[in-house]
Amino acid sequence: MPASAAPIRLSHVSLFYEGGVVALDDVSLEVARGERVCVLGANGSGKSTLASVICGLLAPDEGEVELAGERVFADGRPDLEAYRRARRSLGLVFQNPDDQIVTSVVEDDVAFGPENLGLPREEIAARVTRELHRVAMEAYAHADPSRLSGGQKQRVAIAGALAMEPSVLVLDEPGSLLDVRGRAAILRVMGRLAEAGTTLVHVTHFMEEAVEADRVIVLDRGRVVLEGTPEEVFSHGAKLAELGLEVPFAARLSQRLGLPWTCDEPTLLTNLCKMETCFSVQTKGDRSGRRAEPDAPRAPQEKDLSPFVCTEKHVSILQVEHASFSYSDRARALDDVSFDVAPGTSVAIIGQTGSGKSTLLRLLCGLEVPDSGRVVVDGNDTSTRRGRKAARRTIGYVMQHPERQLFAETVEKDVAFGPRNLRLPEQEVNRRVTRALELVGLAGRRDASPFKLSGGQRRLCALAGVLAMEPRVLVLDEPTAGLDPRGRAMLRRVIARLRERGITLVQVTHSMEDAARCDRVVALDQSRLVSSGTPREVFSRESEQRLVAGGLGIPRSLRVARELERRGWPALDDPLTTDELVSNLTKEPSPCQPEVR
Repeated sequence: MPASAAPIRLSHVSLFYEGGVVALDDVSLEVARGERVCVLGANGSGKSTLASVICGLLAPDEGEVELAGERVFADGRPDLEAYRRARRSLGLVFQNPDDQIVTSVVEDDVAFGPENLGLPREEIAARVTRELHRVAMEAYAHADPSRLSGGQKQRVAIAGALAMEPSVLVLDEPGSLLDVRGRAAILRVMGRLAEAGTTLVHVTHFMEEAVEADRVIVLDRGRVVLEGTPEEVFSHGAKLAELGLEVPFAARLSQRLGLPWTCDEPTLLTNLCKMETCFSVQTKGDRSGRRAEPDAPRAPQEKDLSPFVCTEKHVSILQVEHASFSYSDRARALDDVSFDVAPGTSVAIIGQTGSGKSTLLRLLCGLEVPDSGRVVVDGNDTSTRRGRKAARRTIGYVMQHPERQLFAETVEKDVAFGPRNLRLPEQEVNRRVTRALELVGLAGRRDASPFKLSGGQRRLCALAGVLAMEPRVLVLDEPTAGLDPRGRAMLRRVIARLRERGITLVQVTHSMEDAARCDRVVALDQSRLVSSGTPREVFSRESEQRLVAGGLGIPRSLRVARELERRGWPALDDPLTTDELVSNLTKEPSPCQPEVR
C-alpha cells in the first residue's frame, strides 16, 4: 500500500438488515493513516454497524469499500480473498467483551490473534506479556475470563486486539464498563497508538472522550449528519440535543457562565481565571436569560403508584456484617465488608474494575452466600435457604445490560412474564404491568416489539419487568452503561421517581455524578470497604487522595472547583453538581488570581 494511501475508504455505502431496516444510508468516509476519528450517535444510529464494516466483519449491500489497501467490496459483491488479506491489518474491540473472548484462560485469549497470524512462539509470548501489562491485567494471566468482572473482561479484549498490532484499530465503546482510571488509561493508550501511526476509529457515548480526536463524525439513522473537528462539531449544541446527544461538560459550564465557548476543560479553567470578577446571575436563569436546567430534573406529577411506595420503618432493610467471599480460583472478591442501608434511601456502590462491586450485589440478592460474616435482607439471614428465598422476594435485581434478556413479542408480554410465573390472577398481572409501564414512561408502547425500542427504552422495558414483581428494594448493576446521553437521562428520571416513592435503591456505578445524587456512597478498593457515608463525606478533601489511589475520581463540578481553588479562588464550598458549582461561582464579585504557569 502506498505511504500516502488512506487505510479506510467508504464510498456511498448502504447496509440493510432484515425487514428493510436501514443501518447505513449512503455513507462516504475516508480516514487517513494515523488519524484518530471519533464516531458519535444515539443508540441505533448505526455506529456499531459502521465499526463492523470498517473492520471487515460486515459487507455492505451497496457502495464500495477499501480497507488496508484492499478493495474488499465493489459492484455489489464482496471479494473474500481481499477481505482475508485486509483483516490481518484490522483490529476490533467489541462493546460487549463476551462477544470477543473465546478461551478459558486470559493469556491464551490474548495470544489467540497473534497465533492466527502465525507468529513465532517467542514473539507471541512477548506481545501477551506487554499487552496484559499495558491494561493492568498481568496478575490475571492464568485466570478464567468467565470469572472476571465486566470491566476486567473488557481489558482482556483490548489487550487481545492490541497484541495483533493492527494498523487500523476500531474500538466500539471500549470504556462503557471501565472505571475512571480504566477509561483514562485506554485514552492514553489510544493517544500513544495514534502518535505511533495507528489509525483509530473510536465509537463512544462519552462526549469528553471525543475531545481528544482529530475528527468527529455524528451519525443519525445511518447517515453522517455532522463532521469536523471536536470544536466544530460540539459548537452545534442545539443540533446535538435534537439527536439525543450533548456537549462536553466544559462546554455546558462555559455556556451557563457566559464565558467564551470551549469544549476543553483546561481552556475553561484558563478562561475562568482570566476573569476580573466572578459573575452574578438571576436565581432562575443563566446570563443568556435561559432557565437553568437542574442536574436531576424532578419528574412531572403522575398517577398514584402506591404499590411501589415503601412505608416500613425498620432501622435498616439491608445489613452487611463483616462479609467476605472468594471465588475458587482466585483471591478474595470481598474482604470484611460492613454497611447498612436504611429503607427508602438510595445507595451508590463505587470502586475500580474488579473491586468486588458486582459480587457484593450478588450477596445482597442471595445469589451467593458469604464465606464469613453475614448478609441480612429485611431481617432474613441469607445463609439459610429460607432467608435467600425471602431475600429474592424482597429484592429486584437489574443486571448489566438487562435488555439482552428481553424475549417476548410485545412489551406487555415481556413485563408480564414474572408476575405470571407467580401464578397471580390475570387481573393482578394486568394491574402490575400497567403500573410498571406507567412508572418507566412506556405506557404508550405496550403493544410494541421490545426489539424495536431505542436502547434506552429497551433498558426501561427490562426494568419494568423487574418492577412488575413489586420489589421493596431495587438493585441495579451499572444501569446507564452503554446508553447514549438521552437514554441515560431517561433512566435517571425513572430512578428519581422511584426515590420519590420510597423504594430502596442500590446501584453500582462508575459515574461519580450519579453517585453524588444518592443519599449514601459505599466505596470499595481491592475488595475492601474504604469509605462509606454521604456523598459530601465520601468526596471530602480528606478522602479525595484515597479515592484517586483506588482508581476512582470525584464529580466533575467538584474537580473544577478544587482546581480553581488551587489557582487562587476563594473556597467554593465543595459543589457536587453543576447547579451547585454555578451558584457558588456566581454568588458575589471576587477577584481571581492569574493562572500560575
